[in-house]
Amino acid sequence: MSQQFPYPPYANPYVDPYASPSYPYPTAQQQQVMPMPMPPSGSFIPGTPLAPGQFVEESYIENILRLNLGKVITVYQTFENNTQWNAKIFRGRLEAAGRDHIILSDPQTGRRYLLLMVNTDYITTDEELNYVPPALPPTAR
Repeated sequence: MSQQFPYPPYANPYVDPYASPSYPYPTAQQQQVMPMPMPPSGSFIPGTPLAPGQFVEESYIENILRLNLGKVITVYQTFENNTQWNAKIFRGRLEAAGRDHIILSDPQTGRRYLLLMVNTDYITTDEELNYVPPALPPTAR
């Protein structure tokens, strides 16, 4: 003889009724979330893949600077909470550029500067810049 209850089963108000059927224990598939590795700083980031063999060039300052290595540039930077100076101008030959830094060398003194991008306001040059505009995906045209 089976026993029947006169009321429906208890529904917990703190559980989402639309949640995964594996609640409260996630399945093995749900547990294996692997973060995408970040490329090391200073590495070339070619762009975003569209289809096999196609890329959209990403136009970042570091990539533009890398196209202009060896040119003389002027970097304008500001520094918060500095009692001696809050703004400074650096001029020199562009040696390297990374995601978070610029390396300049002063040809007259031989001194090298490692400048942080976070302090950079803008950059000027007396020469024409090498620049390759990013290609738009065919669907965006």
